Amino acid sequence: MSSMFPNVQWESIWAAASETLYMTGVAVAFTFVFGLILGLLLFLTSKDNIWENKAIHTIVSAFVNIFRSIPFIILIILLIPFTKMLVGTILGANAALPALIIGAAPFYARMVEIALREIDKGVIEAAKAMGATTATIIWKVLIPESLPALVSGITVTAIALVGYTAMAGVVGAGGLGNLAYLEGFQRSHNDVTFVATVLILIIVFAIQLIGDFVTSKIDKR
Repeated sequence: MSSMFPNVQWESIWAAASETLYMTGVAVAFTFVFGLILGLLLFLTSKDNIWENKAIHTIVSAFVNIFRSIPFIILIILLIPFTKMLVGTILGANAALPALIIGAAPFYARMVEIALREIDKGVIEAAKAMGATTATIIWKVLIPESLPALVSGITVTAIALVGYTAMAGVVGAGGLGNLAYLEGFQRSHNDVTFVATVLILIIVFAIQLIGDFVTSKIDKR
């Protein structure tokens, strides 16, 4: 193994992989929560829905569109003052989390909105006719009915977040992206870059397999 990858320090590789998994895992959890909230707001405040409110819908939609459109590497730079205020540093895995979450949550919010729009309106109207409260409609109708699409959406978002962590590594966030850039690219150690890339691909494939498995289990259609 050492003859095939002479420049690879495996302890550094595993440490970087654990940082990538940590950043992805934490960011996915927060993205799911914030993206779900934003997506519900987009859906519920849209025309002919429960909380129809053009002003709120416009504000939330503008927020989602703006942060969804900013290239991630630029977003990291723009958020440096906010990150330093929140985390106390702009280096390391924790420093990457604000940008990861703010970059991914709007992306997932649109997926949530699309999933909710695919629900048969008759189901929602039936729940209203039975006197269900808004909270009941959200928890007993909207989320259960759209759950397979929500899981598929968070799977796609999680894979995007793995790519985001690699980009965040270029500006000192740690992880496999940071290792590939500093140890691989800058020092012309192609074997390090190759190993880091393979591990990122393995993580992506694992996320996709888990997401597909969970979706198949909960999709009763």
